[in-house]
Amino acid sequence: MTHDLRRALAPRTVVVVGSKKADGYMWLRNYSTFTGNVYSVQIDPNEIPGIEALGVQNFTSLADVPGDIDYVMLAVPRQVAPRILADCAKRGVGGVSLFTSGFAETGEEEGIKLQQQLLEIAREGNVALIGPNCMGLYNRRLGVRQSGEQGAGEAGDAGFIGQSGTHSINFGLVGEAHGVRVSTSVSIGNAIILDVPDYLDYLTDDPETKVIAMYIEGVKDGSRFVESLRRATAKKPVVVWKGGVTDAGARATASHTGSLAAPRAVFDAIVRQAGAVPAHSLEDTIDVVKALLYAKPATGRRMGLMAMTGGQSVVITDAFVDAGLEVPRLTDASYEQLRSFFNIVGGSYQNPLDMGGTIGFGGSRETLGRLFDILDADVNIDAIAMEMASGFLARMWQSTPASLDTLLDAIDAHRNRSAKPFVAVLQPQHVEEVVVAARKRIQERGIAVFPSFERAAAALNRAIAVHRFRAGMD
Repeated sequence: MTHDLRRALAPRTVVVVGSKKADGYMWLRNYSTFTGNVYSVQIDPNEIPGIEALGVQNFTSLADVPGDIDYVMLAVPRQVAPRILADCAKRGVGGVSLFTSGFAETGEEEGIKLQQQLLEIAREGNVALIGPNCMGLYNRRLGVRQSGEQGAGEAGDAGFIGQSGTHSINFGLVGEAHGVRVSTSVSIGNAIILDVPDYLDYLTDDPETKVIAMYIEGVKDGSRFVESLRRATAKKPVVVWKGGVTDAGARATASHTGSLAAPRAVFDAIVRQAGAVPAHSLEDTIDVVKALLYAKPATGRRMGLMAMTGGQSVVITDAFVDAGLEVPRLTDASYEQLRSFFNIVGGSYQNPLDMGGTIGFGGSRETLGRLFDILDADVNIDAIAMEMASGFLARMWQSTPASLDTLLDAIDAHRNRSAKPFVAVLQPQHVEEVVVAARKRIQERGIAVFPSFERAAAALNRAIAVHRFRAGMD
């Protein structure tokens, strides 16, 4: 059975069943930014005044809610859930998220029995059931949120499928702090009706989603998952973060979502063969998505590296080579140009460029532009990475904000005229609050910026692997 998820994941009317004061009317507050109609269904007279104080109209029956209902969030005791789900089926609801937990994932007879009832009701009523045991939908553009801390308004580019409510919420929150905004995210929980392939198919066809990421612990139909994954990677990049890759993690997976986990080596091989990118943590996932969204596509692995000091020149080289990238010599023509103006006192114009003494720690836009042009024209270079020396520059950026703008203007000018991917590295420093503010301004320019050489190198290398696969090179 297939489901059309467009009503559920891009709703116009949302109903919360079971909102209550004990949790601060969490779901109604999460949907306070929703651009459509929000209604409540609650029969407890003690709860209704608090609901109405939020400006939300309450009904004592789902049957009384006016108009078509696109999306329902059920936050009711598990014993009540089957009856309410049956009411949703009668109303022809577009989709239902079941926040309630305590089903088959517990291993208890009662939980298993109740989950089977949900399964039968959803199948018979053709209900697009999300969960149970999940945080449901986050549609940034429409303002349907999994957490009241998540942003709302302009749509993002990154879709997310999460077999964990926490990871789904954090991908939205942490991702946005690092310049990655969500288009549509779904926390899927036990996935008893809709499984990963259903959401993957939806995001593959979603025009707002440019990159798809997911956290999964297991899938019920492996062949269908691979088929959907291959279809997705033919259209857009996909990043897969797998949980439960150790024996202990597999046991935790079984008690979390009731899924069976596969060994990491096996799963990663399947993912790579389908053209997707394996990731191993939240930060890793966000890094790869960032590189795919904000660094231009390339199939070559030869790096032009730019650092501010000799020591950084050494470690940036090690980081990119260790990640599987190359750091070649430049062409003779490039060295000839560099020889005409590069300050070799306290610097070097090999590759990487030890450029602090040449551009000055104030960051001369004109000289930096010349360096960019040389690397851009060099046929031995496929991509460029630059250290932004926050250890030396942070205080200057704080006292003279225009100095950071000058540096960013030079980077923007290069990116606008170059087809080669560019990534920046802004490392944490003793003045971390200045670095955080600077990172935000860098991200606002759409620049892929990372907190370490190692993370930048790993993310870029896997982004290049995606482009190579799609070009038929690997």
